[in-house]
Amino acid sequence: LERSPEVFHTLREMDAIGVDFFVDVHGDEAMPYNFIAGAEGCPNWGPRMKALQGLFVRAYERANPDMQSHYSYEPDEALKANLAICSNQVASRFDCLGVTLEMPYKDCKTNPDPEYGFSPSRCQNLGRSLLDALAYAKPYLRSKEDFWTGLPETDAYICPVESKVEGESA
Repeated sequence: LERSPEVFHTLREMDAIGVDFFVDVHGDEAMPYNFIAGAEGCPNWGPRMKALQGLFVRAYERANPDMQSHYSYEPDEALKANLAICSNQVASRFDCLGVTLEMPYKDCKTNPDPEYGFSPSRCQNLGRSLLDALAYAKPYLRSKEDFWTGLPETDAYICPVESKVEGESA
């Protein structure tokens, strides 16, 4: 409580009301992409979480040309997630879709704009599009059914790779 009162009080409220979806928003200084870092290494990762993350990311990709699913951080190995990372902790603690949205500092390599880069208006549009992807995922967030068995291929989870292009910068 003394070290992080905001975390203590926020978690207390989250424990009281529950969490169905969580996103932590960051800027990545090295990778020139918008991407989702997921909860692959969390103890609760399985068919349900894989499907939720897949359909959310793919819906986000369809909703905004600045989002892509191919590049992200290298996913954690099974049961090796760092639970000190906020989205991993929340995904694990509340058995919910918990992700980190990372955005580039300069421009988005998959949809470059040489004149303005990844501008404030593009960032705002990315935020608005997140709500479209969330609306698409909402019916499945707390589903007790094996919904993943009937999802279209366009919603399939894609295991991302970390961009390691030499000389690549944001």
